[in-house]
Amino acid sequence: MQVLQYFKNLFILILISIIFISIFFIPFYSDSNNDFINSDSEILEFNPNGFVWPIPGYTRISSVFGKRNAPTSGASSSHSGVDIPAPEGTKFIAVADGEITFRQFLGAGGYTITLSFDNYRVSYCHCNPNFIVQVGDKIRQGQVIGTVGPKNVYGVPRKYIF
Repeated sequence: MQVLQYFKNLFILILISIIFISIFFIPFYSDSNNDFINSDSEILEFNPNGFVWPIPGYTRISSVFGKRNAPTSGASSSHSGVDIPAPEGTKFIAVADGEITFRQFLGAGGYTITLSFDNYRVSYCHCNPNFIVQVGDKIRQGQVIGTVGPKNVYGVPRKYIF
């Protein structure tokens, strides 16, 4: 009887160990800088100027460039971006071939990545701070350059990435 109890306790200990290891030691794989969204499930849409939409599958614009009603009290009614709502963790891509020229926190824009090409600069605001690109990286159109960051930055609700 005592031997049976010993094996029962041993079995429970092994089971708990397996569950603990499975939960806390699952390997984490991050995206590489060469990750492109171009599978059959994602279609890159080009506009007449040759740019691609920055978040494939999320085409709604929740706030346009220019004059608007500020979403938070004290914010400017002049908006210098285009807001595209997407869930936290959603990948966004380079709209054109270019170079990463900025990558850090930028005030109201939150964590920001800027892609520069020709005479253009495209800034992706409200990014996840775990950047996957570096300043100076040469980027190809359609390459994943980051993910949407959290909705709340320092207690201020954020619903958008741009």
